Amino acid sequence: MTKLVTIFGGSGFVGRYIARRMAKEGWRVRVATRDPNEALFVKPYGAVGQVEPVFCNIRDDDSVQAAIQGASAVVNCVGVLEEKGKNTFLAVQADGADRVALFAAKAGVENFVHVSAIGASQEGASEYSRSKAAGEAHVLRHMPNAVILRPSIIFGTEDQFFNRFAGMTRWGPVLPIAKANTKFQPVFVDDVAQAAVMGALGTAAPGVYELGGPDVDTFRGLMGRMLTVIRKRRLVLGMPGFVAKLVALFGGWGQTLSLGIVKTPITSDQLKSLSSDNIVSEGAQGFDALGITPRNMSAILPDYLWRFRPSGQYDAIKESAQNLKAYE
Repeated sequence: MTKLVTIFGGSGFVGRYIARRMAKEGWRVRVATRDPNEALFVKPYGAVGQVEPVFCNIRDDDSVQAAIQGASAVVNCVGVLEEKGKNTFLAVQADGADRVALFAAKAGVENFVHVSAIGASQEGASEYSRSKAAGEAHVLRHMPNAVILRPSIIFGTEDQFFNRFAGMTRWGPVLPIAKANTKFQPVFVDDVAQAAVMGALGTAAPGVYELGGPDVDTFRGLMGRMLTVIRKRRLVLGMPGFVAKLVALFGGWGQTLSLGIVKTPITSDQLKSLSSDNIVSEGAQGFDALGITPRNMSAILPDYLWRFRPSGQYDAIKESAQNLKAYE
């Protein structure tokens, strides 16, 4: 019988790419998600019945245990960028990871992959990084042979990084950012998925892998690259520390009072995370150890950021017309 993999968060940004790759490997794929009806788009990733979304609340023992039943491999890529209601960093990224790994071990799962993040540390400045570290510790306690992936900021068609800031360029001539000199090593989502699949298939050795792309740049530098791709001129303004703290504070209040309708530009915890560079540690094993060559941002960003250009999909046509006029 074809082997089964359960992917927790399999309809999310990273999870959907893992699901697609596992389906291509011929595996049956169970996508564990809070809302299966919103995850029906994963079904065409494979043959009829090969990829199936199922309900699962990572905070609930019974639904996690049911989602794992019969699986030979488990991938956990559930995470939150900001807390909302019961979905706190601790509940999702620490206790949730603990629950998934515990029931995977009890079920005799062969291969376990956990997607964490660069910067995960018990001494981290942010609750996000501390909860990620706690999640890793729980996973290794139950599944000592797990593959743990720590990606830097992940980019791709559905990302919440470049898409978010490109969207902000519609508001005016200034693009304000916090911690402008913090360094990042953006990694393409499908490269992370390829690493996860190697772990699920058992072709990656157990251990922790820090995943970063070929480019290292500051927050300000990345915004400059994005602006070049979308062909807009904006002043990238690095906010002073006290201003960023006020924005996070009042933005958080506004988001709470509006019941989430008004989104804060940055949370206080995200601001703390930005205090440290988000790059691969010296000596850490990464893509090289997996035999994967990560793809460059310049080859990917234009494929999905074109919609933020002044004329959208017609921008390139306009440029071609102007070039033709120049030769007349």
